[in-house]
Amino acid sequence: MGVTMDRVSPEHGPVMGPTALVRLLHLASPSLPVGAFTYSQGIEWAVEQGWLVGAGDVEHWLADQLENALARLDLPIAARMMAAVAGGDRDALACWTHGLLAARDTSELRAEERQRGRALADLLCAWELSDAQPWRDLLAQSQTAGFAFAAARWQIPVADALAGLAFSWTENLVLAAVKLVPLGQTDGQRLVAKLGQRIPAAVDLALALGDDAIGASSPALAIASAAHEQQYTRLFRS
Repeated sequence: MGVTMDRVSPEHGPVMGPTALVRLLHLASPSLPVGAFTYSQGIEWAVEQGWLVGAGDVEHWLADQLENALARLDLPIAARMMAAVAGGDRDALACWTHGLLAARDTSELRAEERQRGRALADLLCAWELSDAQPWRDLLAQSQTAGFAFAAARWQIPVADALAGLAFSWTENLVLAAVKLVPLGQTDGQRLVAKLGQRIPAAVDLALALGDDAIGASSPALAIASAAHEQQYTRLFRS
């Protein structure tokens, strides 16, 4: 699948400097205008069905996805996308992008990946990021590709970029749960802190996977997302 890696080394270069850190914080910010806050990734349906009724349920739901899906699919693919961008290999980026889209279990999850991808690609062009315009059509297919493109162009170390991507995912879905369960703001921040402690191990796992070990299956997420597409009343997009 284009550029491949038997393993991505955790020895990922020098310590991130202040400029790269600020750029990563910007890229991972929940205020980034890509529409992340409009999606619940099945949480809305899971709450309606009584699967998630408190902070403990949400923690278990998201921790399972972080460790068994994000760490085994999104994060290792994002690392390879960064390598493809750094090497100027559009074919490799296209292959990993198509692989990620194919792994999205529902039309809702694929639509989210593409819709957020278009918004992020437009933003990267508005920032006048180097080569963003020539790569725009490819980046618009996946928000993960856009994130990886920006991280590579800004020379953010790969492990730090993956941690930022995982934290952004965590924060967005905890915020969705705060609105839907509902949870108090303090409970939400406790969840972010608890889940955040799991992110370094998820990044280490992602960096250790070979190409043939990449993949994940999340049946509960697939059921919740598919059902959410037909949910009678919804606060979040499908």
